[in-house]
Amino acid sequence: MSLSMTTGRKTDRPAEKTVLREPPATGFKRFLPRRLFLRSLLIVVVPMVLLQAVVAYLFLADHEARTTANLTRGVVDQMTLVIELMQGEPDEAKRHELAGEASGRLGMAVTWQPGAGLPTEHGTTDTQVGESISREMDSRIPEPHWFNATRFGEFVDLRVKIDDLGVLRFQIERKRFININMHLFPIWMMVLSFLLLGVAILFLRNQIRPIQRLAAAAEAFGRGRDVPDFRPAGATEVRRAAIAFIGMKQRLARQMAQRTEMLAGVSHDLRTPLTRMKLELAMMGGDEACKKDLLSDIAEMERMLDEYLAFARGEGGEQAAAADIAELAGEIADEARRKSPVTLDLLIAGDLQVVVKRNALKRCVVNLVDNAMKYGTRVRFTARRSADDLELIVEDDGPGIPPERRQEAFKPFRRLDADGRNIESGGVGLGLAIARDIARGHGGDVKLGDSDLGGLKATIRIPV
Repeated sequence: MSLSMTTGRKTDRPAEKTVLREPPATGFKRFLPRRLFLRSLLIVVVPMVLLQAVVAYLFLADHEARTTANLTRGVVDQMTLVIELMQGEPDEAKRHELAGEASGRLGMAVTWQPGAGLPTEHGTTDTQVGESISREMDSRIPEPHWFNATRFGEFVDLRVKIDDLGVLRFQIERKRFININMHLFPIWMMVLSFLLLGVAILFLRNQIRPIQRLAAAAEAFGRGRDVPDFRPAGATEVRRAAIAFIGMKQRLARQMAQRTEMLAGVSHDLRTPLTRMKLELAMMGGDEACKKDLLSDIAEMERMLDEYLAFARGEGGEQAAAADIAELAGEIADEARRKSPVTLDLLIAGDLQVVVKRNALKRCVVNLVDNAMKYGTRVRFTARRSADDLELIVEDDGPGIPPERRQEAFKPFRRLDADGRNIESGGVGLGLAIARDIARGHGGDVKLGDSDLGGLKATIRIPV
């Protein structure tokens, strides 16, 4: 590939990468979502979940303890009433009758066991119900008592020794000591949480959408595509950013138009005397060899003006549109083969229907192909598409460019003559400058590397 045409934009700073990649996250940031919507949702959801969890735990724990204590107190009060009635009734038959009547009216199984004693095994107090029963019976029933809250499954076994006459036994359902509707509170909290979450999602989507539109407009503008329907929307800060973006876009468009108009005027003004000189030379007599050299110099000056104007114009006013890159690649290859006898291999892979500025992209690729065919004996042109990029690769078997000078080759008006490159071959050092300018105008870039053919490899990568 030609050193005389591999040139690039002159700049005071090192070459920049078109695609800015975020550095890999470290520490806790690795576990955070990367999208703004998910991060905003996380900011809303996490405090809400933590708050509800703490409130639910504190409220439920305290409420359950209080409810269990109150229910247990009510049951023990009923037991106390039955105990007092039993103590006041000396007749054994009446005691059995009172136990049966208490069973029917109080909703608990009450039996009178004359002459019986309390079990010698320890009762159970390792549950919240057991602790509550133990506390209430100890404080309200002075008579010897015993209970077991786990032996009979859904029933609690409570026994009270009445003097030395016998034991009054109570079998009461466990649900009378606890609030069986406590599960409704967490359910209602979950329902409310989901409702609030739905409202938060709708609100956040409406706030994130203008930012997404602004990002899409900036990305489209970076790829050289116009976004005529973009309008500022969203919160005040987002609107300000959108207005600033539109202003920047308009200023850049004005600057490009002014630069193109200025250089077009300069080119026009210079062409007029050059044309007169050509006419005068054609009408002059004298040494034909000298006239030929002068005409050659004038043609060289005209070609230089064309390249200057092409560099200044960049992509011009062309609008991006859907294009078949396979057809474009075939067109470029056919034109190159007609201009040069150098072998050119064309490789096309994948669906190459993309939105680009077709004429500008053609100018970009032609610069590279012409350069490769000028300094190589074999050229390979590959067009392919990946998931995210369009790749156009031009390779040759020429001398190539040393790696340490490849960025220098992109500077405008810079012609490299190392490694046998011929500076007499023409060109003003704008080939790669124009190619990179067009590629970056599409949001991509041009990279130089080593080809397996032995020469230079120029890769145009454009996001699609």
